Amino acid sequence: MALPKAQEMVQSNSVMVFSKSFCPFCVNVKKLLDDLGAAYKAIELDAESDGKEIQAALAEWTGQKTVPNVFIGGKHIGGCDATTNLHKEGKLLPILKETGAIAS
Repeated sequence: MALPKAQEMVQSNSVMVFSKSFCPFCVNVKKLLDDLGAAYKAIELDAESDGKEIQAALAEWTGQKTVPNVFIGGKHIGGCDATTNLHKEGKLLPILKETGAIAS
């Protein structure tokens, strides 16, 4: 049940961040998105009753075991390094605009 739930969340939100409230890398990604003015949905897996199952399903689906696990426009981006590297390369903002997470 965890994989369909995760897939539904990804499809329903232009930017989806699977996070843990205590994770500094998760905090960094959410701060970056906030600073860019992006609309996103974050789910704190440590606060969800099925958080461990969702994280295991994400690992199976994406091959990434860690958080944050970021999806933009239904596409798996990766974690903190991948997201911040996209921004450093000047590619994150255009993707966010393209998906409607940031008004053009």
